[in-house]
Amino acid sequence: MTAIALVQATFADLDEAGAIGGRLVVERLVACTNILAPCLSLYRWQDAVESGHEALAQFKTLPERVDAVVARIADLHSYTLPAIEYWTVETNEAGAAWVRDCLTG
Repeated sequence: MTAIALVQATFADLDEAGAIGGRLVVERLVACTNILAPCLSLYRWQDAVESGHEALAQFKTLPERVDAVVARIADLHSYTLPAIEYWTVETNEAGAAWVRDCLTG
């Protein structure tokens, strides 16, 4: 198996992204959290166009853990409606094995 899943979410700031990302690693829901920040988000909210600086984070996990990761992020997130996306990607066998090993330890 060389498929892993990437889960991506935006957070209010680096502190929130780091706290949630670290917690997911400790809980063995994800093998790794990459925080790509800051980012400028432009979006529509309650009939108005808004903008703000956020922290974008990507989480590496197994495809079968995506639902649990998404639920945990939503549970810990400060936003009423957090933007959480996910997809399956192919990686080399060593990378996939590392993710599996981190999560099944």
